[in-house]
Amino acid sequence: MALADPHRPIAGGDTSRPGRREDAPRAKAMTIGAVCKALEQEFPDISISKIRYLEDQKLLAPRRTPGGYRLYAQSDVQRLRTILRLQRDEFLPLRVIRQELASGRTADAAPVGAEQAATTNDAGGTSEEGQPAHPRRRMSMSVRDRGALYSLEDVLEETRAEVSLVAELEDYGVIRGEVRAGVKYFDETEREIVRAVTELARYGVGGRNLRAFRTSADREAALLQQILAPALRSRNQERRKEALEALENLAAVTTHLKHLLLIRDLRKIVGPSNAPGQPDPGRPGSGDR
Repeated sequence: MALADPHRPIAGGDTSRPGRREDAPRAKAMTIGAVCKALEQEFPDISISKIRYLEDQKLLAPRRTPGGYRLYAQSDVQRLRTILRLQRDEFLPLRVIRQELASGRTADAAPVGAEQAATTNDAGGTSEEGQPAHPRRRMSMSVRDRGALYSLEDVLEETRAEVSLVAELEDYGVIRGEVRAGVKYFDETEREIVRAVTELARYGVGGRNLRAFRTSADREAALLQQILAPALRSRNQERRKEALEALENLAAVTTHLKHLLLIRDLRKIVGPSNAPGQPDPGRPGSGDR
């Protein structure tokens, strides 16, 4: 029988002994300016004012010095990175991001140094890295709830969009808005459409280029309506509720399917590329090694 290594940490044992991971020096807290600089390469649009805005929205809570200066721990920075990724990659509104963080479904938001188990999504799917499996992730916006309404000023402030871009999106029917008491309001989905198009606009994509997206969405909506129309029109409340849930699930699946098809076609555009260590198909005999 092999003897235990006296220098090897014992699971669940005393963590106060020298040499353990807990004794490693803690990362130094960062000022808001240092945080902004550390994240600007991944998030070019990051700014001190945006970080402060997220704090005002109760998404961040850095500690303060007696003089009132913000100090961000590594867990705060990781949480901020998660928020920014959810905004950029999934176009989630802040309300939904707050729910995601509170529910614990977002593993990246856990404190740095914590032992993180594989995180599963609502359907139980998990990727090899322990992250929620995208194909089975539920829709972040409900088809049953439009969410809050935002004035044009609110939309412009939160999305950093130009007034001309919003007007162009309205001209092409991508967003419509709703007039109440002489003021035009946009719902959460339309606000996030503006946010997404603002990102596309950085690459020269304008409202006129979005007809293809709108046409595709109209066709998909018509297809899903055709599949679930009888149940959606049912007077049985339980059946109608099940149909609405099925509609959201189908929308999530079709969204992921579109993503897969797009990636496949983009690979054709990029052409073959070999990762380091992979055999070159054009090199004779390279596959035999």
